[in-house]
Amino acid sequence: MVCAAVGMILAIGCHGFEGIGSNTGAGFLLGLLLLLIGVASLLTSGKQTVTVDPEKRSITIEDTNRFSTKKQTIPFSDIVGVGIGYLGKKSNFVTWYYLVLKLRSGKDYPLFPPGRFFEGGSDRATVESWKQRLERYLSN
Repeated sequence: MVCAAVGMILAIGCHGFEGIGSNTGAGFLLGLLLLLIGVASLLTSGKQTVTVDPEKRSITIEDTNRFSTKKQTIPFSDIVGVGIGYLGKKSNFVTWYYLVLKLRSGKDYPLFPPGRFFEGGSDRATVESWKQRLERYLSN
């Protein structure tokens, strides 16, 4: 919302520019860019809820955005393995870890994916503990 607000202020404040090559023209274009980024992030933001239910022997993933809710259930019997995926560069000190479900169909399904900002996703030990807990559920 802050990005959209700053973009709107810049676009309105610099709308009477002389030409694209001027400072006010650059301010107007920057304002439009920030406004577009802000509005797009507001429209596409959402929430993902992952529920691992050992009693029902399934994992339910619910994606909710501003327009719809998508729900997917993966039975434990469809999971043949669990791995850890990695996104980022150690040199940039930006790392995200997540679980990768190996499904019977041969596909990989990312669980707690980067970009959804699950607490602990940047700590390898935390994600390793998620993996161990899920493997215990799968083996029972």
